[in-house]
Amino acid sequence: MKILLATSEAVPFAKTGGLADVSGTLPQEIARLGHEIVVVLPAYRQTREAGIPIHDTGISFEVPVAGKLVAGRFLKSSLPDSDVPVYLVENSDYFGREELYGEDTDYADNCERFVFFCRAIFELLDHLDLRIDVLHANDWQTALALAYLKTDYAGLPLYEKAVSLLTVHNIAYQGQFWHWDMLLTGLDWKYFNWQQMEFFGKLNLLKTGLVFADAINTVSPRYAEEIQREPLGCGLEGVLQHRRDVLSGIINGVDYRVWNPALDPNLPAQFDAEHPQPGKSTCKQELQRELGLRTDPDVPLVGFVGRLVEQKGVDLIAGVMREWLPTQSVQWAILGTGDPRYHEILAELARRHPGRAAVRLEFSNSLAHRIEAGADIFAMPSQFEPCGLNQLYSLKYGTVPVVRATGGLADTITNFDDRTQANRTANGFAFREFSRLALAETLQRACDCYRQPDVWRQIMETGMRQDWSWGQSARKYVALYERTIQRCRESAWA
Repeated sequence: MKILLATSEAVPFAKTGGLADVSGTLPQEIARLGHEIVVVLPAYRQTREAGIPIHDTGISFEVPVAGKLVAGRFLKSSLPDSDVPVYLVENSDYFGREELYGEDTDYADNCERFVFFCRAIFELLDHLDLRIDVLHANDWQTALALAYLKTDYAGLPLYEKAVSLLTVHNIAYQGQFWHWDMLLTGLDWKYFNWQQMEFFGKLNLLKTGLVFADAINTVSPRYAEEIQREPLGCGLEGVLQHRRDVLSGIINGVDYRVWNPALDPNLPAQFDAEHPQPGKSTCKQELQRELGLRTDPDVPLVGFVGRLVEQKGVDLIAGVMREWLPTQSVQWAILGTGDPRYHEILAELARRHPGRAAVRLEFSNSLAHRIEAGADIFAMPSQFEPCGLNQLYSLKYGTVPVVRATGGLADTITNFDDRTQANRTANGFAFREFSRLALAETLQRACDCYRQPDVWRQIMETGMRQDWSWGQSARKYVALYERTIQRCRESAWA
């Protein structure tokens, strides 16, 4: 198969979140399965600063945006340690900015920027004379390309075989703009209706992709179910229910070249599932020293790495910390940035309880690795979580996750109870109610098990031996591509 993966970010070129990890790793795994795949993304300022060799192709183009022709050109690179080509769409007015999507607030011309990008995708295919089998778009920034495939480019020989897939990484981000931005798209106003591109009087680019895509998937099976209902559908649950026959979920993978305690250069000691000790204990001891926590191998150490926002359940974590720190023999290691309100609350808790709580209000990739390796428990009490990656990192690093059973967390973490203990399938602890009390009770269960070394070792080693690699996920994506191609062919023959 020939696949073009369109994305607004990909590591190591540009990143704001998990989409970049998917777009930078999944194509390499698909290529290893014998398929031809090309990645296309904007040439942001970040891409120039990433230290990756980028070459000018010499290919310039113009596309219509709001009745005018806008010029751009294509640059070329490749994903590291692979032959997967990456084409970057350059236009300094649109993409030569400090950030990808906005500074403090979204850029006012984001609709225009990504209309241009989606138009450029077809210019790239034309210049390369690339007859793709699958156009794989990701999130609202590339969703409009699926509408162009079914309208402006429908029936053209270069695109007649192509089917489309839209992957929704987080349905809360939809690309909503005022209705007059419909003019930017160049599409006929007849498509601006409640069944296609209009959403409560606004232009909604994610809805557009959901309507025009041949297949839709999201980043976990549970999340694919949840977004068909309120409130997690974020207003698009009706569209998704209507298209549920082509909706599925595939769990994101982990790049074990990066997240592997047996190879991790960020750690003071390496370890693996066969020999977790003494490496795991050394990592805990050194993390306690680094963060100014009391060095004690027997006290449970709870870690959290992520955005300090309501969605991640930071209110719940802060509430349990406030209750436990004066009396419980439990330590806390928090790393992240986000809502200033949480910065203040967590920093104050750390100041009042030195030696028991450490809070680092920053982004540090190396410290994130050391917390994953050195903590005993990893807290993820998310309000919603399309997939989640930290729980998968934690499993590999022998750090037992405590999660709220939602989205990808529910799909990947098997709660410890009498049954799962007996059949040795438990790899963590889970709760359902989004409340401080539910988190506290579940953390207490985890801490109680931590003080039973044989039980804890079983839970920890079960998680460490599981395979959540991208190779598994890539095979599922290839199967989804093949099913979509077959279904569309059968529909055309009918």
